Amino acid sequence: MNWVRFHDTRCPLVLVAKGGALCEIRFGSDVPEGADDAPADPVLMETARQLRLYFAGELQTFELPLTPHGTAFQQRVWQALLRVPYGETRSYGQIAEEIGTAKAVRAVGAANGSNPIPIVIPCHRIIGTNGKLTGFGGGLPLKRFLLDLERSR
Repeated sequence: MNWVRFHDTRCPLVLVAKGGALCEIRFGSDVPEGADDAPADPVLMETARQLRLYFAGELQTFELPLTPHGTAFQQRVWQALLRVPYGETRSYGQIAEEIGTAKAVRAVGAANGSNPIPIVIPCHRIIGTNGKLTGFGGGLPLKRFLLDLERSR
């Protein structure tokens, strides 16, 4: 497992790759135990490049090899998140309906909250049914910033 820090004025991130694919983005500067600092890792370099373009408002769709680790249900939720278009939002209920589990809104919320690759797998685009912002690993101010960034393009 390799990692590198991504420095952006809005949020420090740690990017983690394993086996030639991005497997995790952590908010802050916590490095996974047992990971090696590998700034020359091609997946990490490409992830950092695409994140810089995204934060500059020049990239709408990430094209990276991803290996988020989670249950089959979580994987279904994360795949649905990838289908939410740039600049748009969906509710937890809409995601639950999309994956065929309309009554599993809370489970969708839990899967959304355990997304190991935030921003790239856009969990920030998921909001409450009433339109209000709900939890986000990077904090609600960052979630608001990401949504505003996308809506301004």
